[in-house]
Amino acid sequence: MSGQVVPCSPQEISSLFLFEKLSPEQLGRLCSQGRVERFEPGPVYTEGDPATCFFVMIEGTVVLYRRVGGDDVEVTRTSQPGVYAGSMQAYLGDRVRQVYTNSMRVTEPTRFFVLPADLFADVMREWFPMAVHLLEGLFFGAKNTQAMIGQRERLLALGSLSAGLTHELNNPAAAAVRATATLRERVAKMRRKLGIIAEGSFSRDCLANLIEIQERTAERVAKAPVLSPLEAADREDMLTDWLEDHGIDNGWQVAPTFVQAGLDVDWLERVAAAVEGEILPGAVGWLNYTVETELLMNEIEDSTTRISHLVDAAKQYSQLDRAPYREVDVHELLESTLLMLSGKIGPGIEVVKEYDRTLPPVPAYPAELNQVWTNLVDNAVSAMQSGGGEGTLTVRTALDHDRLLVEFRDTGPGVPPEFKDRIFDPFFTTKPVGEGTGLGLDISWRIVVNKHHGSLRVESVPGDTRFQVLLPLTAETPDEETV
Repeated sequence: MSGQVVPCSPQEISSLFLFEKLSPEQLGRLCSQGRVERFEPGPVYTEGDPATCFFVMIEGTVVLYRRVGGDDVEVTRTSQPGVYAGSMQAYLGDRVRQVYTNSMRVTEPTRFFVLPADLFADVMREWFPMAVHLLEGLFFGAKNTQAMIGQRERLLALGSLSAGLTHELNNPAAAAVRATATLRERVAKMRRKLGIIAEGSFSRDCLANLIEIQERTAERVAKAPVLSPLEAADREDMLTDWLEDHGIDNGWQVAPTFVQAGLDVDWLERVAAAVEGEILPGAVGWLNYTVETELLMNEIEDSTTRISHLVDAAKQYSQLDRAPYREVDVHELLESTLLMLSGKIGPGIEVVKEYDRTLPPVPAYPAELNQVWTNLVDNAVSAMQSGGGEGTLTVRTALDHDRLLVEFRDTGPGVPPEFKDRIFDPFFTTKPVGEGTGLGLDISWRIVVNKHHGSLRVESVPGDTRFQVLLPLTAETPDEETV
């Protein structure tokens, strides 16, 4: 929006604190190269547009806004003469993206001294060369420091995740190793039992029946029902009694294995009817080895499947093989993060998932969002652990008007009211010394608000703390420089 150009008075602009130390020649040059514009109430410039001018208010009232999600949030309102805004980083040139970082409106007729961005850059470099070097150092130094701090925060999170992932991988890997060793022993016994059977005087029909029973037994193992401890104990007693009644002395040893495989008395009656009485003990022993072998192979399959799922979750979490910016299903990201953090969450905390699976994919940087989920889950778990180690973490997704909501709710002691306005500040932490950097929420805020044009807010009372991430459903131009 353009204003009405009015005469520029060197004397008037010298009263503004930015220009009060300038010489008459410098003030004259500003007035000749710049201009004074009068704006009626309304917008002056819009966030994200090319930054073409540097504005210094002479009189009136200005309001600055930042875009958060689909809303413009007021950040500053002032009537102080001399306040400035606009292309304040023009002196950096093409090294940074020259766009307005906020929106400006005036609420009453307001006059500005306006200097085109390129002329502002020339004046800065010519009149204040040392200041420009200092400002450049501060700007790029701050960005480098911020990047290093962010990397440090990621490394801390990665260390925690690596420890948890190692623990999660170790359990199924150890189970697979144990099952493989036991399986090797059982197969050796089956070979010996097969040798004994081969040396016996069994008829062809008897051996065929025994093999048929073995196949059907293996099928029953795959379909074994899950019994309660009481049901399992009752069935073990019944099987033990049946086995003893049929002359099988070690029935109490094989009964638990048969129960785990889903075998019952009716099945054993069918076995007894299919083989000759004198070979029934050998047939039962043979079937016991069959059942044990099937159960061990199931255990190996479950363990290796668990390892595969963990590896897939690690790949999904890290996004190493994915595009850095794309449309994502937030539920996939949440699931991989929760799985990666399962060791840290621990058994005392129940995780409840309230997902709206009808939500559409959203344009995002998935690796950065996983970092946000990690920080918020870690904070929730730490809060509940500090309050006794037990509680409920509820992860909810929903549609909130034109944005996607991801909410993390914990039953911890809550955020004290005096800290609520500071928790997103850099280096602010309520954790004990050495347990937190105070950067997790600051980085999360930058990722959600600056990089995704969303919002991050908190609502907290004792026993109910909710961190809410709101993400736009439609894509905006990715901005790598705002985090």
